[in-house]
Amino acid sequence: MSGYSKIEWTDTTWNPITGCTKVSEGCQNCYAERMAKRLAGRFGYPEKPDQFDVTVHPDKFNEPLSWRKARRVFVCSMGDLFHPDVPFEVIHTLWGIMEESHRRNGSIFQVLTKRPDRMQEFVLAYLAQRRPINGPYYEVLDCIWLGCSVENQARADERLSMLLSTQAAIRFVSVEPMLGPIDLRHVQTSEFEIDALRGRSYEKLDWVIVGGESGPGARPMHPDWVRDVRDQCIDAGVPFFFKQWGEYRPSKDGLGWYRAGKSTAGRLLDGREWNEFPE
Repeated sequence: MSGYSKIEWTDTTWNPITGCTKVSEGCQNCYAERMAKRLAGRFGYPEKPDQFDVTVHPDKFNEPLSWRKARRVFVCSMGDLFHPDVPFEVIHTLWGIMEESHRRNGSIFQVLTKRPDRMQEFVLAYLAQRRPINGPYYEVLDCIWLGCSVENQARADERLSMLLSTQAAIRFVSVEPMLGPIDLRHVQTSEFEIDALRGRSYEKLDWVIVGGESGPGARPMHPDWVRDVRDQCIDAGVPFFFKQWGEYRPSKDGLGWYRAGKSTAGRLLDGREWNEFPE
């Protein structure tokens, strides 16, 4: 599926690849899997019981080339572009389409993965192919933003160093669903600590998105977890985007939460929306 999106931090979704497999706690109540089950046998999704198998959709590849105006495009909202079942040859083709689309209509592509190790491997190979014969310069495509999903401190420690050591014009993190407190200033690797917001030891994050979980089985997000990440971003001068509370909203005293439903819970944090984007 593709088209204008209700996801607050993008304009359009583009799904040349659909399907995924669960890799961590944040995958437990995957919205994309629920939607794929509803769409089984339609819109290119396989019939049950394999509707969320990783599937390549060649008929969707060239969609961005037909757009007339610039869009922010969430790539593979219904899957993970860097799933191991997606060949690098396919990703290479899609990278070229993104670059050509940017030349034609100015679109920006937002690639989000839970597999930054494979993303890093691909980007290194892709940039090496583009290296000028007589120099070490690697051209980073400014139309492709690279992001990583994390849901708690353990996953931030596991994934962010790989994202931050991958060449990109914009690097971002999506903390959704947020399942625990996260300190982006103190990300632990096996060897040392990273300040992901200021770029000490590694490159830094250019954008932070936070959101709670919605749908059946949604888990609550403590308001203080969100406020802490927001304050970390303000202090470091990193754009912060609050997507939603999810199923639970803060209690009136601001110290807890109660189940209200996604639409009622909304996306106000301390009385305002946070809609910051990187330059």
